[in-house]
Amino acid sequence: MRFWKLATAAIVATLLVGCGPPQVDQSNSGADSRTGTLRVWLFDEANRDPKEKVVNAAVEEFEKNHRDVTVEVRYIAVDTRSERFTGAFNDPSSAPDVAEFGNTDLASYVTAGGMSDLTGMIEDWPAATDLSDSVLDTAKVDDKVYGVPWFTGVRALYYRTDVFDELGLEPPRSLGELVETARRIRSERPDMYGIAAGGKYTYAMMPFIWAAGGELAERGNGSWRSAIDSEASRRGVRTYTSLLDPAICPPDQCAQLTGTESVQAFAGGKAAMAIGGDFNRTAVNEGAAGEKYDVVPLPGQRTGSIAPAFAGGNLLGVLRSSDHSTLAQEFIKVLAGKKYQRRMYEAMSYLPTFEDVQDKVAADDPAIEPFIETLQAGTRFVPSTPAWSEIDAQEILPTMVQRIATGEEVRPATRRAAQRMNSAFGDR
Repeated sequence: MRFWKLATAAIVATLLVGCGPPQVDQSNSGADSRTGTLRVWLFDEANRDPKEKVVNAAVEEFEKNHRDVTVEVRYIAVDTRSERFTGAFNDPSSAPDVAEFGNTDLASYVTAGGMSDLTGMIEDWPAATDLSDSVLDTAKVDDKVYGVPWFTGVRALYYRTDVFDELGLEPPRSLGELVETARRIRSERPDMYGIAAGGKYTYAMMPFIWAAGGELAERGNGSWRSAIDSEASRRGVRTYTSLLDPAICPPDQCAQLTGTESVQAFAGGKAAMAIGGDFNRTAVNEGAAGEKYDVVPLPGQRTGSIAPAFAGGNLLGVLRSSDHSTLAQEFIKVLAGKKYQRRMYEAMSYLPTFEDVQDKVAADDPAIEPFIETLQAGTRFVPSTPAWSEIDAQEILPTMVQRIATGEEVRPATRRAAQRMNSAFGDR
């Protein structure tokens, strides 16, 4: 099994959380200079060197083809992004032309009036026809594109090959089989969780809802309304919460587990299965699971199907205050283009967003195939509204899961969660 490169804190942060600035008043200068300094903000990394080398190569290529342009790159801390973007939106003189940001932050930034509409750029860029449609959806608000997907990340099913071999098990091919397999393992190996299913692991639960035909929320008449209490969504919630059971993953131990802790339980040898991301491989490789695991796509409701995964990742966008809009778009086409997405994968293990590039990296590295297969089966995303940050911060869905895990019936728990979600949505 091939060892993966370090997955950075920036990846995890932008895949898991999103927060944005408040509404601000920003206007576009109307200028579009083709010379001068192009200012770029990118997220800093725990180990910046590999990323910086790729970025520097892209900058060198861009400057070579734009003799009167200097690209100035600054690396900003992920944890301070809300304050930095709020400042940039309020003071265009301090704002970059191009910025990297998490796709879960997009709706807040668009609502704040800070980002340029790149729909026309995408329509006129030949390479964009190879962008994964479902990943491109993460760059949209109200059907307009505000960023170019630079990299993405999805989760799949990790399992212990030695335990499966010992018990004569095959990887589950449906969510029903997943539940039964996890129960069988716990029965035969009571020292392990059948699967590490965290009560606070919302991104593991989402595929169960989508695979059952449910939705987190639906948009109609200009506003979002929760759909977590629909019959289809309840089926998905019921299947996921059935994993939080003494016969699989005891609630007193698992109801408080986050995504990171669920993966750690697997990596540390405490669980026979876990739902984890491509960005978790290094941690698993370095743990007790070591070389004794494999990964398959998380199965869906039907045998042989793949559950839709949440598509996290980062975008590159142009700030609306930029007076180098055309240059900014041209730079994004270089840095987020196929050539440098491939190089960024080689440097940082960032999953590419172009399907043809995905195919190439999967051919070179079989370890990535389950994640590419998951991506190409179609991913899903959270509602594109700033209200989602409130819903996430209030832990509405984890609270729902924990209530069910500790004895509440599914119907009243989902009804209460829907009411709280709708309160956050308001008229948005």
